[in-house]
Amino acid sequence: MLNDFPISARLPAADLGRAREWYRDKLELEPSIEGPLGDLWYQTGGTWFLVYQTEAAGTARNTAAGWQVKNIEEVMAALRQRGVVFDEYDFGPEYPMVDGLLSLPNGKAAWFKDSEGNIIELAEPLEGPALSG
Repeated sequence: MLNDFPISARLPAADLGRAREWYRDKLELEPSIEGPLGDLWYQTGGTWFLVYQTEAAGTARNTAAGWQVKNIEEVMAALRQRGVVFDEYDFGPEYPMVDGLLSLPNGKAAWFKDSEGNIIELAEPLEGPALSG
């Protein structure tokens, strides 16, 4: 039923002004649309994500959204220059993270948090769908 429709992410923010500045300063993104409640709609690569006001921001401990990228190491280096800090997770001795980058047989992934504590993934799959966190 939903196979023909795109899906988009919703990212909570306790402070929309702070979130707007973070996405502008760290990711070089500006909202494409501002909603009537101050919500911020961003369009990237033909898809959308929404940043909206809520006190529940930053309470999720899972990946909230992700970008599928090419040349993940170069993307990470550029983001680091803008002040983005990549997280380290323990995937066990078989798949150690090196400098914030996880390498798996099917691709690579890295995670960071936005100003509101949302966990965001970068993924560079070798083939098939994006990696998920």
